[in-house]
Amino acid sequence: MESDSMDLKVRELLKEVTLDYSPALSKHVNDTVSVIKDAINQIPDDLKKYLKFSSVKVEWSTLQNEARKPVLLVYPGGIPQATPKYNSSILEDMFLEDTSELIKKTFLGWKELREASILLKLQDEAALTLKCIEKCRDGGFEEIFMTEVDFAAKYDYCIRLDLKGKSEVPASGFCLDDECWRLYEQKVHSLLNQGLNNRAKLIRVTWRNTLSDCSIENGFSILDRESLLVGVSMRSMENAFRVVDIGPSAENKEENIVHIVDQLDFSLLHGVRGNELATDFIKVPEYIQDIPLKVSSVQPLDPAFRFTSVFPPEPHPLAIDKGDVPRLQKLMPSCIQLLELEGSGNWPMDDIAIEKTKTAFLLKIGESLQNSWGMTYTATEDDVDVFMSGYVFRLKIWHERGLSLLKREDGSDQFKWVSSIDKELFVRSQHSSMINGLQGRYPLYGPVVRIAKRWVASHLFSSCLVEEAVELLVAHLFLQPLPFNAPCSRITGFLRFLRLLSEYDWTFSALVVDINEDLSPKDEKEISNNFMLTRKGYEENKQNVSAAMFLATAYDKAFEAWTRFSPNVLELKRLVAYARSSANLLNKLILPDQVDSYKWECLLRTPLNNYDAVILLHRDKLPYPQRLLFPSELNQGKHVAWGNASKVFQPFMSPGDFKGSLEELKNKLLVNFDPLRFFVGDLEASIFIEFSNIFKVWYDSLEGDAICITWDRFSSKKRGREEGEDPVVVLKSVGQYGKGFVRSVYSLKSPRLMN
Repeated sequence: MESDSMDLKVRELLKEVTLDYSPALSKHVNDTVSVIKDAINQIPDDLKKYLKFSSVKVEWSTLQNEARKPVLLVYPGGIPQATPKYNSSILEDMFLEDTSELIKKTFLGWKELREASILLKLQDEAALTLKCIEKCRDGGFEEIFMTEVDFAAKYDYCIRLDLKGKSEVPASGFCLDDECWRLYEQKVHSLLNQGLNNRAKLIRVTWRNTLSDCSIENGFSILDRESLLVGVSMRSMENAFRVVDIGPSAENKEENIVHIVDQLDFSLLHGVRGNELATDFIKVPEYIQDIPLKVSSVQPLDPAFRFTSVFPPEPHPLAIDKGDVPRLQKLMPSCIQLLELEGSGNWPMDDIAIEKTKTAFLLKIGESLQNSWGMTYTATEDDVDVFMSGYVFRLKIWHERGLSLLKREDGSDQFKWVSSIDKELFVRSQHSSMINGLQGRYPLYGPVVRIAKRWVASHLFSSCLVEEAVELLVAHLFLQPLPFNAPCSRITGFLRFLRLLSEYDWTFSALVVDINEDLSPKDEKEISNNFMLTRKGYEENKQNVSAAMFLATAYDKAFEAWTRFSPNVLELKRLVAYARSSANLLNKLILPDQVDSYKWECLLRTPLNNYDAVILLHRDKLPYPQRLLFPSELNQGKHVAWGNASKVFQPFMSPGDFKGSLEELKNKLLVNFDPLRFFVGDLEASIFIEFSNIFKVWYDSLEGDAICITWDRFSSKKRGREEGEDPVVVLKSVGQYGKGFVRSVYSLKSPRLMN
């Protein structure tokens, strides 16, 4: 069955890439050749009379000493003696027809060779192609024939050398056996090969010396306008940053170099590395000794612990165990990020007793940490927050009896959960553990995820694609990179992430992320069945898809965790369009001469005029205003609401605020406070709840100062045009609802009416 599918795909692809030698096409080719021949025939019998007055040497000769084959020899001034390469190029011109005839005879008698040569073009990819055939589904058809392997996506690092105006280039001479641009390719390749040694798996140096709009009348002087382009594929991350090799002399500084490597790092604030955050707190079982039930282990849940947090938290001087009030030399945030941990322990057998025990257990943990170690804590029924070493850790409890395994009638397994909290903790724990292991295998994984998350948030997709879904999408790039190797640079990994979003067949294919490579054929069949259930109504209505993006893992074979409800079909369509646009822009930034930082910033700037309405927020009321990349401004549309900033909340604490005892100051800290997230939630739960099928809210959860709105068609009937459904009236109420936080509200587009 699989072989038949592969044959069908190959035949269909051959139809697309094989020339159709129809009579119409043959006539077109013959007519074109005739036109060229006529143009040559119009040259006067004496074109020699004109040439001999020029600066070049012209003389008649014969081909192979045959008088019946006269040829006109033109000698450019100062031309060097013939060389093997030059002679070979002449022979190539002379025997074009003979060579063509030989190839024609060979390929006509060998159909398989002809078809293989059509399909297998980029030859240095032969090894990866064989790997695709061996490891990928359907014999690697999608990876080999349908995935574009271009310069920007293939190489980990791209380098551009601007040689325009460099006297060394033309000084070596034109019309040589090895032209000056080829000599420079060899020179650069040699230098990089010597310097990188076995760090690099592949180095490609190319200089496209003629522009597409080049005019030959301008001569050789324009042949250095294009930059020399270098692509480097690294052998491994372990070797990439080795610094003890002896390379070429560092005195070679004559070239203007643009290295595509860190142009997007401006979007990230580098903080403390994840595993350093809770070195002590992971040992919490050792700290807690006076409680009736023992904590068996602690599992980090927060992205900061697995190196995928866009903004790893930094220690705060007030989030300490005990001691004197610290002296503050600069402004400090009044908000503090939360780091989540999960504890597990030994429990009673009764389900009701379990839930009651959890609450009592949390309170006892807090008391124990405070009494034994002087740690400040706050507790609720579901978790306890502990201040320690400059951070706030939220400890949740999960127990082994939080789920029980049942057998369905069809023999398959099914989990039964005691509570939704237990289910969420189990899934998050499994996810965190797997991603942590993946990060250990691929050190570059975390940085690529951080840039991808920043892009998702910057284009206001925070409500559509959760952090864990982004982590799985990037994980797929490292686990199944074919037809490439796993990315070894941030920008290359980010480009492949954008292309995965924009090119994957989300409608008809589930994306399975097998992090530990432990999915059995039975598991894969279960995932396939679950996916087909989500596509049952597609033929009747393309919008009738329960999960537009199906992400499956070993711990979530039914896509319930991260993509069950979002993105929906329309959100995914918008996400794909933005990813395609960003990928195209990034590709242009990598390859041509582009050093303008503004163009790189455009990758993370979202155009506000793509929305129906925009709510601008007071930036100084955001909890972390320093994280804002590009302040939002708008000078179009209808200004329907505005307001002054509230004085109740201040994002920073000044040195003058550090008065009183340490406990009093700790009470001023706002743990996990995010007014943007709360405001969006309140809007959707109050003002927009009546129009949930009309209004859609878009925002940046990482610290954006704009909330954008799109709306569906409004009814033009009288009962549909009541005050409550007028979008302008609704927007005005948004401004009133967010008084003190909302700066301005704009209506950019009139509602589209529907009879």
